[in-house]
Amino acid sequence: MPRFLPRLLLLSTPEHAAHELRRIGVDSYGIVEMVPKMRTLCIELSQLECRQANILKQEMLSVGGDAAVARGTVSCSIGRTDCVLIGTAKQLSRLCRKLEAQPFALAELAGELSRLLARVVPAPAVWRTSRRSLSLQRPLIMGILNLTPDSFSDGGLCVDPDRAFEKALQMEAEGADIIDIGGESTRPGAAPVSSDEELGRILPVIERLAATLECAISVDTWKSAVADGAVAAGAEIINDISGFKFDPQMSAMAAASGAAVVLMHTRGTPDKMQQDTFYPDMMAEISAGLHASLVLAHEAGVSDDRIAIDPGIGFGKSVAGNLEILRRLAELSGFGLPVLIGPSRKSFIGKVLGREQTGDRLFGTAAAVALSVSHGASILRVHDVRVMRDVADMAHAVMRG
Repeated sequence: MPRFLPRLLLLSTPEHAAHELRRIGVDSYGIVEMVPKMRTLCIELSQLECRQANILKQEMLSVGGDAAVARGTVSCSIGRTDCVLIGTAKQLSRLCRKLEAQPFALAELAGELSRLLARVVPAPAVWRTSRRSLSLQRPLIMGILNLTPDSFSDGGLCVDPDRAFEKALQMEAEGADIIDIGGESTRPGAAPVSSDEELGRILPVIERLAATLECAISVDTWKSAVADGAVAAGAEIINDISGFKFDPQMSAMAAASGAAVVLMHTRGTPDKMQQDTFYPDMMAEISAGLHASLVLAHEAGVSDDRIAIDPGIGFGKSVAGNLEILRRLAELSGFGLPVLIGPSRKSFIGKVLGREQTGDRLFGTAAAVALSVSHGASILRVHDVRVMRDVADMAHAVMRG
């Protein structure tokens, strides 16, 4: 696993920039001086040794940029500090070249920074599954098909296999690129079900749809036994809310199948995940969690062209946390992977807008989808396919010109 894990920061207002500097421990004079500079690229590094941070500060100043560090770093009166590198892409590239001759593992940091900078601009062109390559030239719409009695929005609506089959055909006709089929609710507080029960719900539907649909089929599960059965029945994407962390066999199973995977960040299992939604630095924790999932995927042999990442809207996140994810979604572009986002009808929309009924959250979902596309999302997981197809395509047209 990389040592430094540099990550892109998206600081959309001066207030957000100042908040980040205060979190690091920058003194008040430094905050006033640095906030105006933070309209360029900002890259955060966590828990550096003071000697590393001081060299970075000197070298960034030498190339015309700057670096924010905690009060006490220069005198080495503190143990470690977070650091925000502030500069243009050209300045940061020059920094990388200068770090190659520096001690204290900074040459290793130069390599990690160079790889991050190479990933920030070009977006992936395709997402490969076991059966096809899905073009990412426009946003992909993943239609939700829950075969559960207790999902938060549509539980019980498609437990009948015939009804599920017809719903999938409808979503494909409305513009879905992928149908995501789930047999276990992952709503907050939901209790797990056995692999056998989950398979019993989804296999008859997947087998029938695989012989009919032209669009791709995804299975929404964290269990390797369920994923294995679903792929054998015709699924070609594994959407794992745990990012390969709940089931130690999942990464090897996914690699052997050749399926595409979605690696999501969550904090805890669905029955407990909303018990603790406080994060000292949420985007840093999400990035670190996704990095850990990628290590599991790479070690098992899953290639990057088969991986998408998901920050996990609603999974161990507060209302404010979900809004922050949407606001800072472009930070995940530093992974160089397709980003999936799933805000559809979720409770944070209801709380922001005062819409208790999930069916009343259509416009709130549309706003979240449009903003997600503008911030770099490639895959939108939604209930209302026809409407969100239009929303995503229109937002994409505006952004692309």
